[in-house]
This record gives sequence, C-alpha cells and structure tokens, in this order.
Amino acid sequence: MRPFAYTAPATLDDAVRALAESGPGTRLLAGGTTLYDLMKLDVETPPAVVDIRALPELAGIDTAGPSELSFGAGALMADVAADPVLRRDYPALAESLAKAASQQLRNMATVGGNLLQRTRCAYFRGGAAFPCNKRRPGSGCAAIGGLDRGHALLGGSDACIATYPGDWAVALIAFDAAVDVTGPHGPRTLPLAGLHVEPGDRPDQEHTLAWDEIITRIRVPVTAAGRGSTYHKVRDRESYAFALASAAVAVTLGEGGTVRECRVAVGGVATRPWRCHDAERELVGAVLDRRSARRAGESAFAGARPGTHNAFRIELGIRTVAEALRIAGERAVQ
Repeated sequence: MRPFAYTAPATLDDAVRALAESGPGTRLLAGGTTLYDLMKLDVETPPAVVDIRALPELAGIDTAGPSELSFGAGALMADVAADPVLRRDYPALAESLAKAASQQLRNMATVGGNLLQRTRCAYFRGGAAFPCNKRRPGSGCAAIGGLDRGHALLGGSDACIATYPGDWAVALIAFDAAVDVTGPHGPRTLPLAGLHVEPGDRPDQEHTLAWDEIITRIRVPVTAAGRGSTYHKVRDRESYAFALASAAVAVTLGEGGTVRECRVAVGGVATRPWRCHDAERELVGAVLDRRSARRAGESAFAGARPGTHNAFRIELGIRTVAEALRIAGERAVQ
C-alpha cells in the first residue's frame, strides 16, 4: 500500500484549487474503474487523489437542445446509454456505451473519465519486468516484436503501438464532438479530435490536457445523420471485452441510395480514436452497396502497419466497417 492524500471538494472551483495545490501526479477520482486497477498494479502511484464524484457542476444529461447534445463529464455511462433520445436518434452513441465493459462497471464509470482511460496493453500493465515507454519514457517497447495480437495497426510509432481502448470516444469523434475543460487559467473548449495524441517519441503524453485541467462537459452537434448510425464492435466474446475492431458509422442517403453524408471512425485498432476521412470521401456521391462499403473499409485501413501477430485484424477491420455501413444504411431509410 502506497500512502496518498485524499480530498473530496464540494464544488468545481474547490476541485480545481485542490488539484493545483496537490501538484503534478495528482489523479482525479470519478468512477474509479480504471484508477483503482492501475493503482493496484503499481502503474499509477499518485501522491494525491481528488474525488470529484459528487460535484454538481459535472452532472446532467441534456439531449433536448435544438443545436447540441450535452453530457456532464460526471454522468454515468449507464445513464447516458439508456437515454431514450440518444437510443432513437443517435444509436451509435448509445451503442458505444452499452457495448463497453460490464453493466456493473457502466453503473460506476463516468463518460468524462471514460475518455481518458489508459491502454490495456499487457506490457504497460505488467510492471517493471517489461520495458514500456508509456510507463517509463526511454525504456523501450516490449510490444514491438512481442505478443502484439491486440496492438495498434494505425497511428503507432517506433516507440509505442499501444491501442486506445475506449468505444465512446470513437463514436464521439465521428459526430464532431467537443469537450469543455477547466483549470486554474479558466475554461476552454477543444474538439475531441484534438484531445488524444499519437505516441510519436513521447508515448507517456496521451492527451493535450494540462495536468491541472478537468473535463467538465461533452458536447455533440445535432445532426440528422444520427438516425442512420451504428457502433459495430467485434471482439473475442460478446460482453466485457475490448474491441479487436470497431466502427462508428453514420450516413444520410439520397435518391437511389446515394450517400449524401458519411461519417466513419474506427476503434480497437489505433493509438487514438481514429476518424477515417478517406473512407468518407470514398462513399459520398456513391450508391451504398456491398462493393462501395468494402471500398470504404479498405480506405480506412490503407495505412495499416501490422506487426507479428495482428495482421488478421486488417481484413477484420475492413469487414467491420463494411458491416457497420450496411447496418447504418438500413437505419437511414427506416
């Protein structure tokens, strides 16, 4: 047991102050479903923990607005997944949460914390016995040339090929979501696409938040493309498993099944949530059928770099995108 300081502020301002005063290395406690694991594994060793679970400023779900959907960072995954407007008008967003983790974890985990969950790479979680640039910069990457079945095909570097594990962020990035954050220097908003970063030569830097900033809200622009959407997730077992490949897809169709608008993002295969703009351009103006869906999948994985054991997931990813497009296309015409 490593001792650490614990603070449970009553307001967001108090939380920002407590985080700043505790210093770098301090961790926020929301649902705790990732932090507890990593502390027990000795991967996270924070000198202090700031408990933000009860902050009223982080609560709330608003899906009735005319221009955007709004989710407090402290909203529970289970509650957001069950929102009736989300399930009807944005099934990809609801499904990305409903297919994540177990029901027990979804009842505890928050949507803000979910965005910042850390990789499930066994070498990262395995401790000092394995070199890991994400855990100890400059030590090397045991996954490269190692057991890499579940590692990234897209966005990797010579320093790290750890996969971003989440589902929610993949769906959000397909819908051009933004996140509100706050810290000692005040609030700011950034596109979700600018939150996570590829490893490059600094895999330990996983996002663009300052160490003393807190995510407060997630906002999604209202769009008619939501109804024709899906989050399709392929994994080793039906539940409580991370994706081997996933795809968040939304389409609007015109006369004869021609694609007017298309959004494609893939998960489980990249070092960050991965938007597939080339696949989208491939489809817009084309008739959505089996052949065009396959071409879009191939475009999504055109830059894939397989390792020793994960090349099979390129074809799996292509088929996952194609099947997601089929499902979304059927929903778009209902």
